[in-house]
Amino acid sequence: MPRSKSSESASPKPGLFPETPPTTPNLFAGTSGWAYPTWKPGFYPAKTSAKNFLGFYASQLNSVEVNFTFRKLPTEAQLNGWLAQTGEGFRFSFKAPQRITHFSRLRDCHEQLTEFIAALKPAADAGKLGLLLFQLPPNFKADPARLATFLADPALIGAPPIAFEFRHESWFSDEIYAVLRAHNAALCIAETDDLNTPEVHTSATHTSFRLRRAGGYSPEELAVFAIRFKALAKDRQVYAYFKHEDEPTGALNATAFLALASGAKA
Repeated sequence: MPRSKSSESASPKPGLFPETPPTTPNLFAGTSGWAYPTWKPGFYPAKTSAKNFLGFYASQLNSVEVNFTFRKLPTEAQLNGWLAQTGEGFRFSFKAPQRITHFSRLRDCHEQLTEFIAALKPAADAGKLGLLLFQLPPNFKADPARLATFLADPALIGAPPIAFEFRHESWFSDEIYAVLRAHNAALCIAETDDLNTPEVHTSATHTSFRLRRAGGYSPEELAVFAIRFKALAKDRQVYAYFKHEDEPTGALNATAFLALASGAKA
């Protein structure tokens, strides 16, 4: 896939990336992270320093899924630093801590939920908080009662948009979808080499896609995504995150997708 003109520039000035990504109302796209030196020079200009990766990323894409929070919450200073490098329309989505999804497995998580949401307050205050992704382990089988109890936790009252990525097929049932709908939580529609989530939209306000197929997507496939997702974005926020790998395929796919969506007819 050809590089954008920006990625061919010789040496960007630190912190100065005036270009902004193509925009479509309610449609946000990116990858899972940005701190990948191996994306030079395919995505990042060859002389871009690591401290300027996010600034350049935000000049090409309008959202990022932060996996960092799976293991550790950001400090206020760290999060404010990220916010300062991104434009007004940018959105940060965050993966929920493994203490919630993998260790506690959604049981008795009030304290962890409260801490997680509180840590993201600077992003919420800046209007740059996207969704919270709760990605469950592959060996966690469906438990509708536990899911309902978790979603009823007071810590989630007024919380940012929520999405669940289930990685065991037992979760793909009408009973689970009903629990999600009752709490306006989205089913994360994930496409991987091992398991594809049914496209069921359980939230009235947002939806989430994780496009994780190895090797990326063709221009024709991206064009289909652009039409579909733009249509969905007419009445809800749509978040689409492509796979991060050593090669910049995901970032280039996301860049091309946003460009296609900005011109696509829904």
